[in-house]
Amino acid sequence: MIAAITRLSLSDFRNHAAASLAAAPGLVVITGENGAGKTNILEAISLLVPGRGLRGAALSDAARHAGPGGWSVAATLATAAGEVQIGTGTQASAPDRRLVRINGANASAASLGEWLALVWLTPAMDRLFSDSAGARRRFLDRLVLALHPGHGARVNRYDAAMRERSRLLAGDTPADPVWLAGLEADMASHGAAIADARADVVMALAGQAAAAQDGPFARPLIKLSGDDAEDLAARLAKGRARDAAAGRALEGPHRADLIVTHAAKAMPAAHCSTGEQKALLIAIVLAHAALVSQRHGRPPILLLDEIAAHLDEARRAALFTALAAMGVQAWLTGTDPDLFASLSGTRLQLHDGDVLPG
Repeated sequence: MIAAITRLSLSDFRNHAAASLAAAPGLVVITGENGAGKTNILEAISLLVPGRGLRGAALSDAARHAGPGGWSVAATLATAAGEVQIGTGTQASAPDRRLVRINGANASAASLGEWLALVWLTPAMDRLFSDSAGARRRFLDRLVLALHPGHGARVNRYDAAMRERSRLLAGDTPADPVWLAGLEADMASHGAAIADARADVVMALAGQAAAAQDGPFARPLIKLSGDDAEDLAARLAKGRARDAAAGRALEGPHRADLIVTHAAKAMPAAHCSTGEQKALLIAIVLAHAALVSQRHGRPPILLLDEIAAHLDEARRAALFTALAAMGVQAWLTGTDPDLFASLSGTRLQLHDGDVLPG
């Protein structure tokens, strides 16, 4: 179920001892000086879905310096079924153990994906296409999770089985072949579901992009490579000696990569300029938001950190127009309020740790 955030509360999270803010379903603009905690608010929101958030940091790292050791983030969601209360956090006694509550009841982190869908862009992602295959795979899996809420749990189970298999293969004594076969069967089962979900989203995104007009964000050609899960259990069993020597599994969906090409130039995204790569990335995110809206009746929430400062005037105007037309709830941060002067919606300003109307 896709929702919008109407209220957000942070306690001892990063530099926020206590912060509470209200938001409308449309665009939410947060401005303030560097170091004021704008990105920290987006990170807090990003932890309201499965995964490690937009920074990928350890849970204990999110606790406020000189604070009690634990932290919490809570939100009120507006959904088609009414208001829903969700929250997550840690306790000082177990700083790396995540706690989740939904409508006051204990829940799993995986269940958060049933209520909220998020996609984010940060300045660190500007060179995603020149980054590692793992970085692109994590980006793709975030897109997949918005359309297949169980995807994150399947990726976690696949990774757990793969790690255990690698540990057994690296042991000083021969591993039990029956136990190895069981782990390989788990990898094959979860891997097939992972590959199917990724293929569904990539194919749908490619269709969205193909139907789009060439514009300020360029038109990306999108495909997936190395996500073959067919007969994976048999291939893993055959490759045990090879994988033992390599110290890792050399076949499976964990080797997948997202391949993006600038359509008009027929150029791999990694060879494009930084501005073109940013434009291609935004085009993919907008196509994904439209796809989620088609399938679920509402786009995901977008977290766009320092997005305006890294776009030229034409692309910035085009982005704002697209967001407004889509009806998406997007949280945008920046240091310069003038860059958002044309936008209507919720405006907030961070100053000396306080969240003020912008």
